[in-house]
Amino acid sequence: MKKETKRLYLENPYQIEFEAQAVEKVTWEQKPALILDKTCFYPESGGQPCDKGILNEVEVLKVLEDEARIIHLVAEDISSNKVKGKIDWQTRFDHMQQHSGQHILSQSFHEVLGAGTLAFHLGEAISTLEMDLRKISEEEIENIERRANEIVFEDREIKCYFIPEEKIESIPLRRPPKKRGLIRVVEVSDFDFSACGGTHVRRTGEIGMIKILRLERIRNNIRFEFICGRRALEDYLRKNRTLRELSTMFTVNEGEILSTVEKLSSDLKSQKRNWKKMQEKLARYEAQEIIQEAKGKVIKRVFVEKTLEEVRFLVLSIIRKGDFVVLFGLKGKERGHLILARSENLDIDMREAVPLVSPLIKGKGGGRPSLVEVAGEEKENLEQALERAFEFIKKKMGPDL
Repeated sequence: MKKETKRLYLENPYQIEFEAQAVEKVTWEQKPALILDKTCFYPESGGQPCDKGILNEVEVLKVLEDEARIIHLVAEDISSNKVKGKIDWQTRFDHMQQHSGQHILSQSFHEVLGAGTLAFHLGEAISTLEMDLRKISEEEIENIERRANEIVFEDREIKCYFIPEEKIESIPLRRPPKKRGLIRVVEVSDFDFSACGGTHVRRTGEIGMIKILRLERIRNNIRFEFICGRRALEDYLRKNRTLRELSTMFTVNEGEILSTVEKLSSDLKSQKRNWKKMQEKLARYEAQEIIQEAKGKVIKRVFVEKTLEEVRFLVLSIIRKGDFVVLFGLKGKERGHLILARSENLDIDMREAVPLVSPLIKGKGGGRPSLVEVAGEEKENLEQALERAFEFIKKKMGPDL
């Protein structure tokens, strides 16, 4: 029978150093690994990542559960059977803040909206809660945040204890336990009771502020991103710094930033509309010049200084002024573009040219019978591609060219 690892973090999550005996040394996930008689290292479990730290000054890469045993994957072999371990306290306390905050946030959702928690994940930067909800308003989110932070500010006690399975019905658990046998209960005094094997703070005041950042739809439910404690502080400092910088940039008070940005956005949209009209007008003039210089019905050119949108305007202006075929290339900073078009009166399917020119510029594209676009990475071959397109048009038009 495999010997069970004693889990010191269940007795005292604030203990960061310990001494233990290696009862087995194995290779796990192609890494050297130790199984100890006891450990402070929390293994990856229940949506919470494992602890970081060292064993005999060797980095612990990962900590996993194997039934009742805990596997410590290490960066290199440890020869001694006696080990001294030390977990990274900053990581441990961060996980305690986030996990305890999740319990309070989940119960706040349950209390305010009657919503159940479907999934929890504690990430390195943000944590997520998937809730059994179809919709939620901004006002409801704020009410949930206020309720959660009320529990934090009241500095309530958080207790962890074990209850036999046959007596678990005496505990008002928020959701049924997933495990059987002896069940560990995490209780936020007079607020929440959860079956949980994670590490938690002693009092809610240690969690710090709980903040919901954003939400997204998933599997017909809603998943919320949230942060607690130091993460919330760092987020506030960063966002407040951004607000100060914007206030200085726009020379307005912080309360006026939103209206200022809205006005700037409206002005920018108006300027873009005016710019587009001007570009179209210039394109019509340039198109007329190109038509006057043309020696036939096929107009072939490569541009460097223009934008793709400007070239499109130019192409459309030309094919609307008469019966022309336009073969234009554009050398962009990173890619080459081909625009092949013809007037509506000409019976040529420009899509047939795409497989002829695409290999030359290692590109992809498509379009409609009268106009196609191809973009590729070999922009130096644009002239060769246009020449091949020209040969295609010659075969189609014959003497009419």
